[in-house]
Amino acid sequence: MSFDDAISALSKDALKFVKNNSVLGLGSGRAATAFVKELGKYVKEKNMTIRAVPTSLQIKLVAEQGGIHIIGADQIDRIDAVFDGADQIDSQGNLIKGGGGALLRENILISSAKRVIIMADSTKFVKHLNRTVPVEVHPFARSTAKKFIEKLGGKPDLRTIDRGYPFITENGNIIYDCDFGTIMVPKPLSQKIKQIPGVVEVGIFTRKPDVIYKAKGNGKFDILA
Repeated sequence: MSFDDAISALSKDALKFVKNNSVLGLGSGRAATAFVKELGKYVKEKNMTIRAVPTSLQIKLVAEQGGIHIIGADQIDRIDAVFDGADQIDSQGNLIKGGGGALLRENILISSAKRVIIMADSTKFVKHLNRTVPVEVHPFARSTAKKFIEKLGGKPDLRTIDRGYPFITENGNIIYDCDFGTIMVPKPLSQKIKQIPGVVEVGIFTRKPDVIYKAKGNGKFDILA
């Protein structure tokens, strides 16, 4: 099933959370890309002034093409709203993110934002988180961090690209995609992983979003939270 029409429709609806002179955080992925394309048109149409902090080069390029004013995270003193997608969402609003490798920057913005808007298709919604958890690790800790993750019950798999080369984040780190089975209590697990020396970020996000868009078939969507 294609959710493109629904994601396009909810992206237009989410524009109502964009205010003039606001600072926005822009996540990465399919839903975020659709939103940023609509945002560029909306800002021009309404003659609005906004500043945006992208979480990846991919979304930065999309934003630049739309004429959105880009700034660095070190140039801001606030984030009014973050618009992002998710790899999985449980019934309590906990997220797994990092499928695209931008989990560190995404979590920095989400943690400090006044409002968080998450957009995802209906296949991403589950009762309990159960997909692999991305863990960003400094390359120096490649072996030691892997052993600690295994002690916590995880099965870490080094993320690679074509020809078997390690995937390198925009921060210069590697990612282990870790299978912990069904995660009944996400926050304690996330905290334990973060305590591992060399772990930079964990793809379990426990801040509950303020608004969750759920894309469905036939171009329709629900608004949760």
